Amino acid sequence: MAASRKRRTQKKKPAARRSAGARKLVYAFGAERTEGSRDMRDILGGKGANLADMTSIGLPVPPGFTIATEACAAYNARDGRLPRGLMEQVRRALARVERETGKKFGAAKRPLLVSVRSGAAVSMPGMMDTVLNLGLTDAACAALARDSGSERFALDAYRRLINMFGDVVMGVDHHEFESAFTEIKARYAVASDAAVPVEGMRELVDAYKAVYERRVGSPFPQDPLTQLQSAIEAVFKSWNTPRAVKYRQINEIKGLLGTAVNVQAMVFGNMGDDSGTGVAFTRNPSAGDNAFYGEFLVNAQGEDVVAGIRTPRPISEMPSWNAKVHRQLLAIKKKLERRYRDMQDIEFTIERGRLFMLQTRTGKRTGPAAVRIAVDMANERLIDKKEALRRVPAEALTQLLLPSFSEEAKAHAQRLCRGLPASPGAAIGKPAFSAAEAVERARHGESVILVRHETSPEDIEGMHTAAGILTSAGGMTSHAAVVARGWGKCCVAGAGDIRIDEAAGCFTAIGRAITRDDLISIDGSTGEVMLGEVRRVEPRLSDEFATLMEWADARRRLRVRANADTPEDARRARQFGAEGIGLTRTEHMFFQPERIALMREMILARTRDQRRAALARLLPHQRADFIGIFEAMDGLPVTIRLLDPPLHEFLPHDDDNQAALAAAMGVHAHEVRARVAELHEANPMLGHRGCRLAVTFPEILEMQTTAIVEAMVDCLRRGVRARPEIELPLIAAGAELAWLRTRVEAAIADARLATGFSGELDIPIGAMIETPRAAITADELAHAADFLSFGTNDLTQMTFGFSRDDVNTFLPDYLKHDILEKDPFQNLDARGVGLLVEVAVRRARSVKKRLEIGVCGEHGGDPSSVAFFHRAGLDYVSCSPFRTPVARLAAAQAALDDRP
Repeated sequence: MAASRKRRTQKKKPAARRSAGARKLVYAFGAERTEGSRDMRDILGGKGANLADMTSIGLPVPPGFTIATEACAAYNARDGRLPRGLMEQVRRALARVERETGKKFGAAKRPLLVSVRSGAAVSMPGMMDTVLNLGLTDAACAALARDSGSERFALDAYRRLINMFGDVVMGVDHHEFESAFTEIKARYAVASDAAVPVEGMRELVDAYKAVYERRVGSPFPQDPLTQLQSAIEAVFKSWNTPRAVKYRQINEIKGLLGTAVNVQAMVFGNMGDDSGTGVAFTRNPSAGDNAFYGEFLVNAQGEDVVAGIRTPRPISEMPSWNAKVHRQLLAIKKKLERRYRDMQDIEFTIERGRLFMLQTRTGKRTGPAAVRIAVDMANERLIDKKEALRRVPAEALTQLLLPSFSEEAKAHAQRLCRGLPASPGAAIGKPAFSAAEAVERARHGESVILVRHETSPEDIEGMHTAAGILTSAGGMTSHAAVVARGWGKCCVAGAGDIRIDEAAGCFTAIGRAITRDDLISIDGSTGEVMLGEVRRVEPRLSDEFATLMEWADARRRLRVRANADTPEDARRARQFGAEGIGLTRTEHMFFQPERIALMREMILARTRDQRRAALARLLPHQRADFIGIFEAMDGLPVTIRLLDPPLHEFLPHDDDNQAALAAAMGVHAHEVRARVAELHEANPMLGHRGCRLAVTFPEILEMQTTAIVEAMVDCLRRGVRARPEIELPLIAAGAELAWLRTRVEAAIADARLATGFSGELDIPIGAMIETPRAAITADELAHAADFLSFGTNDLTQMTFGFSRDDVNTFLPDYLKHDILEKDPFQNLDARGVGLLVEVAVRRARSVKKRLEIGVCGEHGGDPSSVAFFHRAGLDYVSCSPFRTPVARLAAAQAALDDRP
């Protein structure tokens, strides 16, 4: 290459040509020359980098070349014009493939055909475009028939090209070609594609050409280079199709230049019964066990497997078809896992008994599989424990904590059919028969199961929205299965016993029509589809999960607590490894029928004595709840937030319920209406709530503190190591906290004296930082606080000025237009809210160096937010019980990023 550049320079070619020559956009792979490596994913995309790598280690890879992702970026930047000099580089690379194969691209004698496939740096299964058999023309088709000895094979390849080129490159609806095929099959009275005779295939090619010319306005191109350039441009365009954009949004894929284009010599799995194609995983992508797992089809092309056009055979049946190829694949499985040190997803083709590798990439897997594979590979010494922790996406652990169907309930359920267990889970919903329908119904709060013959990339938004996916065709490596596993979405594929009528809005199974109004339950772990709502049970966690959590706990610095309001929540949190309760919301204890009546009596009271009388009757209920939580968390801290919401939330706002309350309280209805009106606020989230209630009504603070002390003393006397912490919500000023602390301390002293307990009671008193002012004056708060805890839900609300209850009226538009990268209520806004956190930590610890600081908003269970809190120097995060394992792993991963 260097010499050729030098010669071009000496000949004084135009500057634009010199620039194009210097800017390398095409990288070859093959026996003659391989220019890429597996470390060049950003340039060559994952597929191109791995094709180069497999070639370099001697695997049987058809030769080809990769057009760099930079070319895609340039194409889009140039408003759909190819970069200068690109096609010249393509022609040189194509000549190299011709030399290596001994064939000529699109020639009338020994024609070379190629595939054109996309491949970004991050795998996006099925989202971008592919064209096979490119280079076929009328003359090349005749030559292929002579060379292969099968006119039918050549015609089948040609009709596939016309279909794919028309669909992918020119935008002709695939169903128009399918309609033409259906007519041909009807004419020859055959049911399957393979049964159409040669004369029928000739007619089919002519019919496809007619569809193409009618829709495009010009004949199917007979110049192979025109086909190739158009296909390259189509792949570049597919980067910005709605389905690809949506997939990147869903999976938070950002910062990529675009897609690479892989042009590779075709090998054919549809040349007869000694040929075939398949997709396999080096380990089970659903469960994670170390078994070669995949599917293949005899006499088929690769897209037939992935697209679910035919239901394939399990790879375990391959030895009975071709034992030699099966042994080769097992050897390649071992070699690839040793090289990449991860589970691989491979595509292969067998042409007349000869194996060719078309792709390897890191395989997408479910959460349970990710855990098992990581732990097993560490135990096999393929990776170390630190790498095992990095391998499992923290968010994927939620899949292990989801419920499954009760075996007893399944035994009594009516089974409609059984398909393939494509992605585990237990989903319940009503059938939706298109992606658009699924999105619309889910938007209105309905749980739906997307039911399709097979899914396609255009279904991506509906697949993501649905509770589960059910297909009547396709296998374990079909589009539906691969995408669902990547998301942890429940999926049953290949349920061939159901008949779907999308137009009528129903499917038929066991002689019964199931409509949009029927509930169904699908079990992605067994493939069963059942009528009605089947009872679900809590999950059983695996030994590998326990091992991974043990490794995570040994690495992390951040402690992980849970938010829990009941003894049951507290027990569950402890089972999931919580190291205490970071937030107990006492107001949630007041909504049970008997308690809400007492709460309302207290609110309606006109004098302090009346309020105290109602609160005295509430106290035993609070005390009992605290005792249950202390027992569940024996020896671990429990942070109890005093009453936070405004009082009007406890009162009814409609006339009928106000009248019923008045009757129950023995007062006139107008008194209730008057009190509701009195408590009304224009902006209640910024009004009379949180610690402000304790300033106005200190008797509420006194009752709650007394209940905490009495519960603590009761537990200590019985040997339960109760460790309560009292948290004051919505603090905005140091003087406010100091004033309230004095009253809490007095209430603790009075309650301890009343119980007759002689020992010391260590009850830390702290504040929630939920307002920007509290964050920037945290040094003032530190003087009166034993601990601080960020309530990031309210802090986000007040920092942005967004009402979290109304944000969905405009936030989707902000995300759509990239005004905001992420929903700040789900992922912490590090630049704004995060800066307040950092300032508060720094200022508070300038007063008390070892002051304990945590976070108890929902951000405490978000992996990216946990990483931020680790860097900010917090002591703990607190999240919902079910997200505790997620936070534990995320904290370990954050620590590994600090100390690799």
